Amino acid sequence: MIPLDQLALGEEAEIEQIETDHLPLKLIEMGCLPGNAISLIQKAPFSDPLYLKIDESHLAIRKETAQHIFVRLKK
Repeated sequence: MIPLDQLALGEEAEIEQIETDHLPLKLIEMGCLPGNAISLIQKAPFSDPLYLKIDESHLAIRKETAQHIFVRLKK
C-alpha cells in the first residue's frame, strides 16, 4: 500500500484506505472511496496538482491531499 502521490504516470491502482479527516467531502462524493479504481493521468509542474481518473470521473487534487489516500497497485 502506497500513498496516492507516489503513483507513477499511467499506473492503475485501487483505493484501499482514506483518511477522511483530511479529505474534503466533495472528493468522497465524487467516488474517492475504498474499492474504487484510480489512475494518474497527469502531473502539473512540481507534481502539484495531480490529475486523476477515479472510476469514470476526472479530477485534480493537491499533492498534500493525495498523501492521505492509500492505494494498492493493480497487477
